[in-house]
Amino acid sequence: MTTMHKGQGQPGPVLTDPVRYPSGASAPVRTKRAFVLVLLTLFIPGSAQIVAGDRKLGRIALRVTFAAWVLAILALVLALVDRSLLITLVTHPVGSLLVIVVLAALAIGWALLFLNTLRLIRPVLLAPGMRPIIAVVLVAATLLASGSLGYLAYVLNVSRNAIGSIFEAGPAIDPVDGRYNFLMMGGDAGDDRTGRRPDSLSVISVDAKTGESAIISVPRNLQNARFSEGSPMLKIYPDGYNCGDECLINAVNTEVTNNYQNLYPGVADPGAQATLEAVSGTLGITVQAYVLVDMDGFAKLIDAMGGIRVKAGGWVPISGPVTDEAHGIHGMPDGWIPAGDVHLDGFHALWYGRSREFVDDYARIARQQCVQQAMLKQLDPGTLLTKFEDIANAGTKVVDSNISSSQLGSFVDLALKSKNQPVKRLTIGPPDFEAWFSTSPDFDVIHTRVQDLLKPANSPKADDAFISKTSPAAGTASAAGPLSKPAAVLHPAGQQPSPSSSDFTPVTTTPDGTPITEELLNGLKAQGDEQGIRDLVATNGQCAPL
Repeated sequence: MTTMHKGQGQPGPVLTDPVRYPSGASAPVRTKRAFVLVLLTLFIPGSAQIVAGDRKLGRIALRVTFAAWVLAILALVLALVDRSLLITLVTHPVGSLLVIVVLAALAIGWALLFLNTLRLIRPVLLAPGMRPIIAVVLVAATLLASGSLGYLAYVLNVSRNAIGSIFEAGPAIDPVDGRYNFLMMGGDAGDDRTGRRPDSLSVISVDAKTGESAIISVPRNLQNARFSEGSPMLKIYPDGYNCGDECLINAVNTEVTNNYQNLYPGVADPGAQATLEAVSGTLGITVQAYVLVDMDGFAKLIDAMGGIRVKAGGWVPISGPVTDEAHGIHGMPDGWIPAGDVHLDGFHALWYGRSREFVDDYARIARQQCVQQAMLKQLDPGTLLTKFEDIANAGTKVVDSNISSSQLGSFVDLALKSKNQPVKRLTIGPPDFEAWFSTSPDFDVIHTRVQDLLKPANSPKADDAFISKTSPAAGTASAAGPLSKPAAVLHPAGQQPSPSSSDFTPVTTTPDGTPITEELLNGLKAQGDEQGIRDLVATNGQCAPL
């Protein structure tokens, strides 16, 4: 073995070591050495420097590597033991900033180690044909390692900015009766409106432990809405929001924004808060927070997700301009969404959830519930990973909420728990109540049905005798006044499938078997046969996410 001596009796470094001194090695050995150094840097950053380069640099990098591994293992353990705490840490403004800085520093350091590894490889010693191959492998390894960390830091930064834009920094909320209740409001904030006048109102109620969830839809035209105890509006309307046909529940937002903001000092959105209180009093539960969705921007969020897929029970029109205001008749539709399995982009998903021409509001409510379910079902990790920036940026333009950012961890954890569980439903109108019920609601009956809906599955329901005693059919007056229509208020639980269940067949033909087409529907419209269209699209409230 060839050696070199620094002084008499003192052996020097072994120059034939092919890892540290590749000059005397054969071409295959140099190629193998290059691959090994790249793999060492990829899997154990710093180890390549220990065996073939600056050992001091290698020791520093190894210490950082081992520390990063320890932190990663701790995060994995925390994810298994207390997932909500981990999510809270990475969504907290300070915690997320610290994680972003650490990830960015690790990404830069790892990239510098790969550059140092390239110097250690000494490409000039490689066979000419192997140089580009080693270069490609090293670049790919750098992108895989350093690039992944950099992208993760970027995603967390986008998330951090979105959280700061959408959610508040206020105190966390506590569950009431073991549940979190969130009011979802969808509406427009157009130039001709002061504040949003919600077109849709629904409460998502989630069990704080199990994640079991329920959706309660409130029709926008519900009258005599009750404000909850402690609401400033209760002093203005102690007997309910009962000033006539104009006092629909979706008008609360605008009225408070225009006339009663002074009753809500320090509240960022008095109209939204007052609407929350009206929904709380109407349903007889405590709604703790709200989420506002601007429907004009809703299409951008759907597009950012790549669209949604639903099973549509009937054809839905994309309505043209109104031609008869008194009777709510529109001109020729601008298009149609067909029955059957359809993929909806943002524009068509927006119309699918908002169209109510030829049907009533309750068909639209059922479709809105279905769109919400489809979004939750199809917002999977793959979609989030590939479209996260677009989704986050769209969200900041679409969504506003008074939910505290400090509590996002526990709520995300609840959402993950509830994702694959069945969702219970109730609509304060058809199919669960008669269509006239929203005009003269019986709040005792509403409260009873809501409490039954939110009870655990093994809890007893209110018996039919109680329901019959409190219904107008038994001759009692509602909380809003006498009811003039002696009809059964409730459809007994379990006897009627949810309008969004998948147990239906889309109506794609006329009774005589003729296929329903856009041309056929437009032909009926041109003939003025509005009833004929209503008969053919009557099932468009049936919907199920795919």
